[in-house]
Amino acid sequence: MSQVKNIGVFTSGGDSPGMNAAIRAVVRTGLYYNLQVTGIMRGYEGMISGDFIPMGRKSVANIIQRGGTILKTARSVEFRTKEGRKKAYEQLKSQNIDALVAIGGDGTFTGANIFIEEFDIPVIGLPGTIDNDLAGTDYTIGYDTAINTVIEAVDKIRDTAESHDRLFIVEVMGRDSGLIALRSGIGSGAEAILIPESRTDIHALLNRLEKGRKDKSSKIIIVAEGDEVGGALEIAKAVKNKFPTLDTKVSILGHIQRGGSPSCMDRVLSSRLGIAAVEALLAGKRGEMIGVVNGKIHYTPFKNAIKHVADVNQELLKIVEILSL
Repeated sequence: MSQVKNIGVFTSGGDSPGMNAAIRAVVRTGLYYNLQVTGIMRGYEGMISGDFIPMGRKSVANIIQRGGTILKTARSVEFRTKEGRKKAYEQLKSQNIDALVAIGGDGTFTGANIFIEEFDIPVIGLPGTIDNDLAGTDYTIGYDTAINTVIEAVDKIRDTAESHDRLFIVEVMGRDSGLIALRSGIGSGAEAILIPESRTDIHALLNRLEKGRKDKSSKIIIVAEGDEVGGALEIAKAVKNKFPTLDTKVSILGHIQRGGSPSCMDRVLSSRLGIAAVEALLAGKRGEMIGVVNGKIHYTPFKNAIKHVADVNQELLKIVEILSL
C-alpha cells in the first residue's frame, strides 16, 4: 500500500454528465479508506491559485443526479508553462496533498502526464468527456447521456419534419470524433450520418437524396461538427443548391448535449471508476487512466489514452447503410 494520505480531486476541460457522480465516488471511497480528500476548484487554474476545499460526506450529498461539475472547470493557459506547473505543485504541497484524481479528457491527461514527469506526485485519471474518444475504455463518462440527449432532440425534430415533409440536417458535437453522431444517428433512424473519420462524398449524398424513397415524409441527416465539408450549414447549402424546392432546415444542438441529469449508465460507470481511482492510488499506481473494457476495470497509461480513437466500428457503418434504405 502507498503512503497516500490526502487526495486532491478536480475536473478539467469540457464538462460532462456524470462528473459529479465520479467526484462523489472519489470522496466517499477516500473516506472509506480513512483518507483526507480535497476538492480543487476550476481544474488546473484553481490548482495554481490555491482554490482548495476540504470534502466530506455532506460535500457530495445529493449530487449524483446533477449534471455539470460542483468543482467547476476551466482551461488554464498558465498551466501549460513550467512556471505555472511549479506554482501548482507548491500549492499542493502547502496543503499536504500527495496524490491527484483528474477527471477530464485528452487535454487534462496531457497536462497530468507532463506534471508527473516534472514533479513527484501520483496522478490517476478518469475519462470525463462526452465524445467517447479516449483509448482504453469502452465508454467515457457522459457519452451515454449525451447520445440519449441527441436522440430525444431528434425524435422531436422528426415529428415536425413529418408534419411538413421536410429534410432536417442536425449538427451534433464532435470536432474530431464522430461517435456521438454515429450512435445517435443509428438510434434515431437517420437517413445519413456524416462523421470526421469517414470522408464525406457530397455528390454521393445528393444522389442518395435524389434516388431515395419518395414516400418518406421526413428525412434526417446527422452531421458531426468536425465533418470536413463544414458542418450542417455547409451541407444545407449544397442540398439547397441541388434541390431548391426541397424544404430543408438546419438544427444545431450545441451545448445541450453537455448538460442534463446523467443517465443510470453514466452514474454507475462514474461510481465504478471513482472507486477504482482511489484504490489504484493506494496500490501505488500513477500516470494511468481508469476505464472499463469488456465490463472490467482497465488501466491505460496517459500517453496511450490520449491517442484519438480513429478507428470507427465498421459494423456500425454497415448498420447505417442497411437501415437507411
